[in-house]
Amino acid sequence: MADNKTKKLKSSANDDIVKVAAIQMASSPSVSANLVESKRLIEMAAKAGAKLVVLPEYFCIMGLKDFDKVTIREKPNTGPIQQFLSKTAKAYKIWIVAGTVPLESNYANKVRNSCLVYNDKGEQVARYDKIHLFGMDMGTEHYHEENTIEPGDTVVTVDTPFGRIGLSICYDLRFPELFRAMGDVDMIVVPSAFTETTGKAHWETLVRARAVENLCYVVASAQGGYHLSGRETHGNSMIVDPWGVVLDRLPRGSGIVIANVNRNYIKNLRESLPALKHKTIKAI
Repeated sequence: MADNKTKKLKSSANDDIVKVAAIQMASSPSVSANLVESKRLIEMAAKAGAKLVVLPEYFCIMGLKDFDKVTIREKPNTGPIQQFLSKTAKAYKIWIVAGTVPLESNYANKVRNSCLVYNDKGEQVARYDKIHLFGMDMGTEHYHEENTIEPGDTVVTVDTPFGRIGLSICYDLRFPELFRAMGDVDMIVVPSAFTETTGKAHWETLVRARAVENLCYVVASAQGGYHLSGRETHGNSMIVDPWGVVLDRLPRGSGIVIANVNRNYIKNLRESLPALKHKTIKAI
């Protein structure tokens, strides 16, 4: 009996540890080519033992022009990109956080930049539409996401076998009030396409800050390299633990980063440093 009890306790402890992966890409204007590359990297992560895989923002298209994503937008729950995600999650028996997929908006010339979550049965279980839209005019770089994206207005978390996950996208990373509004989460995902200019200055600082202040893991998957449009993205995909330690990172190019998420570690840290209970100002 004692041996069986010991085995049961060990099994329970192991259930609190799960391997997660962030995928990094340098996506092209070709949706079909990007899906092939996505599948290759998802398979690599699944074979390495990942149960949750996070794709970067715009994994399915980095167009020659901003408007290119509007031309491939899909209706919710239908279309080749969403079918690919559903089939792939089911085939590898993993959860997929699909960076962003361009979905129909209320405007013919815009999309919703949507982060979709699929469970290991291939079912879509959550959707988050990017709230904060990137805008920058610096030297020769000009970005105005509001021209082609309709912003979302809802904070989204999703309960999974691996804990509660907060969904965010790229530029959201600069707005800590969004993450406070999520409540207590075990993990935050940040699929991104940070520019090289802003990324080299702020990316790691922001990712680690969100982990530390929320005492949770952050899985930050990024675009990383040169794109046919002439844009350069920063890469440096990483997984950061609740103490701000970078567990794995990939500076540039296509590939994966992978690490264990340990919910017992989160629990112990929050008991030792109950900062989340010391909050006195509510997020607005």
